[in-house]
Amino acid sequence: MIVEEAVVRGPKDDQSARTRATLVDAARTLFAEHGYAATGTEDIVQAAGVTRGALYHHFVDKRDLFEAVYTNLQNDLRDRIVAAAQADPDAPGWERIRRGVYEYLDHSMEPTVQRIVLVEAPAVFGWERWREIDSEYALGMLKNAMANALEQGLLMESNSETLAHLMLGVLSEASQVIAGAEDVTAARQEVGQYVDHLLDSLRAPDQVADQVAD
Repeated sequence: MIVEEAVVRGPKDDQSARTRATLVDAARTLFAEHGYAATGTEDIVQAAGVTRGALYHHFVDKRDLFEAVYTNLQNDLRDRIVAAAQADPDAPGWERIRRGVYEYLDHSMEPTVQRIVLVEAPAVFGWERWREIDSEYALGMLKNAMANALEQGLLMESNSETLAHLMLGVLSEASQVIAGAEDVTAARQEVGQYVDHLLDSLRAPDQVADQVAD
């Protein structure tokens, strides 16, 4: 019989993980307040209370650290969307999709997200890399959501994967509109109304009829 060797984490592993998390947190705050270009690695290590050597032990350079901050924000968003969609297990399937979309749009109202995700990231990564990372997170969720909705009869007959790509484009642009507005609250409300109309237009006819009957 072959027994797999368990991976045992020691104090050094835990310390390393804490140092990395501290650097990401410090960089996240500084990038949000001052932007990528105006934030130096010395600013980050001072804010984190670690040495420059510690920074370069975990990250190749400042851009590598920025990518870690960006993916950290994307992970936060994914967790929030899942929590919002699953908050009421008894809610209709379409309502859970709507709640996930609302959470995505609400995320765009936060100053840290606006600065790092919507303003700085495209310039730091370049358009292709930015879209690649964004798609890795948001597109995967949308593909699953649209495929499940189609399987449950919530959607009009369609190619759920193509629809997921189109929805990603809509939500990405919606986020940019909200982030660039002088009044983000008003912009969120206006954008939300248009997105609502779009979502309703995708519903299977019997689903719309059921809602009207209710």
